[in-house]
Amino acid sequence: MVPDIGRGSRTHGLLIYLYGPGRREEHSDAHLVGSWDGFAPDPGRDTSPDPDPKVTLARLTAALDLRVKQAGDRAPAKHVWHCSVRTAPGDRRLSDEEWNTVAQRIVHATGIAPDGDPDGCRWIAVRHAEDHIHIVATLVRGDLRNPRLNYDFNKAQAECRRIEEEMGLRRLNAGDGTAAKNPTSAEKFKAERTGRPETSRETLREAVRQALAGADDEKEFFTRLHEAGLRVKMRHAPSGDALGYNVALPGDRNRHGEPVWYPGSKLAPDLSLPKIRLRLADGTAERTTPSTADGRPNWSPPARERRSATGIAERAAVLLDSDDDEAAAQLVGVGELLDAVAQTSPVATRAELGAAARAFERATRSHVRAEHADTRAIRTAARGIIQAGSALGRGEDGGTTAMLLSTLVLVALAAAHWHSARGHAQQAHASRQAAEHLRAAYRQAAATPMRALRDQGRALPEVERRTHEATIRAALPNEERRATSSSTKTDALAATLAQAEQAGHDPKVLLQQAIDMRELDTAENTNDVLVWRLRRLAQLPAHPGEATRRPQASTSRPKTATNHTINRTAPTAASRPAASDPRSRPPRR
Repeated sequence: MVPDIGRGSRTHGLLIYLYGPGRREEHSDAHLVGSWDGFAPDPGRDTSPDPDPKVTLARLTAALDLRVKQAGDRAPAKHVWHCSVRTAPGDRRLSDEEWNTVAQRIVHATGIAPDGDPDGCRWIAVRHAEDHIHIVATLVRGDLRNPRLNYDFNKAQAECRRIEEEMGLRRLNAGDGTAAKNPTSAEKFKAERTGRPETSRETLREAVRQALAGADDEKEFFTRLHEAGLRVKMRHAPSGDALGYNVALPGDRNRHGEPVWYPGSKLAPDLSLPKIRLRLADGTAERTTPSTADGRPNWSPPARERRSATGIAERAAVLLDSDDDEAAAQLVGVGELLDAVAQTSPVATRAELGAAARAFERATRSHVRAEHADTRAIRTAARGIIQAGSALGRGEDGGTTAMLLSTLVLVALAAAHWHSARGHAQQAHASRQAAEHLRAAYRQAAATPMRALRDQGRALPEVERRTHEATIRAALPNEERRATSSSTKTDALAATLAQAEQAGHDPKVLLQQAIDMRELDTAENTNDVLVWRLRRLAQLPAHPGEATRRPQASTSRPKTATNHTINRTAPTAASRPAASDPRSRPPRR
């Protein structure tokens, strides 16, 4: 059951809408289900000898506004309190009597009309659809004082949670006041009228988030906003210092032809200028582009940055698994990383990654604050991905995208567990939603490289394949071993172990390193996760069709993710290295 509260100044105008056909002819059989005294005139079901809906509507307006007129100048400018209450999809149909009970409980809980208070505000509840009602109240009490409505939305939401339990309705997740503001009904209707897929508020929120992802300082953040085509207006103190900012979409104007501005704080609580400054104060790490002089593969910039980000994301998952409050900062960094990946993703995965980033945005905010947050590594990873530009979605770029997405699925699940342990129901749900979108994107990105790896595994000599399968069975715990009992499920993993051995690594030691990196319980496909971990540890091409070279034999653990570095200057197309080093030799068989 979802309450939605707003304020207004036109009682009659709101009643005309509630009793009218609706903007899309969706209203039917509008009628009262409750009122302050049970005897309010009902324009929808007037039983007088000569009913005129307009006359009855005027009588109802006058009755609601009586105390407002008596209060005169003491009445608030926005004296109309409007709360719509909607049941969740799939809930049973409530009767008028049950909706009356819902309305009475909400006006009591919010302080509009407390039980037993003869001076409570006047209110009505109108029903014009099966799944919701509209509560309308005028904010002047019988003693001509204004009601105390502190935290009315939180109180209404808490009461709805109790009503759901008592009436056997679907239990929705309780909020904690950290969610972004939902679009208003007017904003939604405007989007429909103008043919936009979402409201201006939602479009601006995503654009500001993407501009913030990996930004090095405030100047770069505002430069990105301008480059994204947004209108930006700064708010300054008398001293000239910037206090805040407003953004607007080009062409989005109100009835007076003026731009519709949104302050950052109204887009989301963490997008106000003070909150953005706190995030940017942590900065990004200084790094230089890795060269090939040390024998490391010369991956393309998008592939290289995705490999680097994979290790940093693994570290974020480990911190979230530790169940420490300090991991709250990692959630913000993961949100920036998802925004960066969504911006630069290939067409095939862009929709799912955009949905994952939007879902995880809710998981980045809670009342838990990290006192010693260090997000430089993960923000640097986001910056590197944006500077490297879009991945092509094929070859090494596509393979490293799958490698990163496989890890981000586990990070999102770790975030869900972290939030669940603290009772953050909405954030945990958002994390699981993000994980589902990431899984869908992973399946698209991994289809080609995993198919090639499975073919290579099936093509291995029988003796070699059995040897690697024995290594896999010996290293995996019993649960994972049962999941990989079929040899066909280990084809890609066996092929990866064979390539790692040809590159000079000890397959047994390397596989154990991959298993020990963090738990595998939340992995949907343990084999896939291990394949990508192994290929990153052994610096094998993420796409098996790419050429590789024999690195210096090493079975030691790789450096931690925070040791990765990036160039602060975005590489140009002319300076980008090829996806693979033409001097490298294919693996020997």
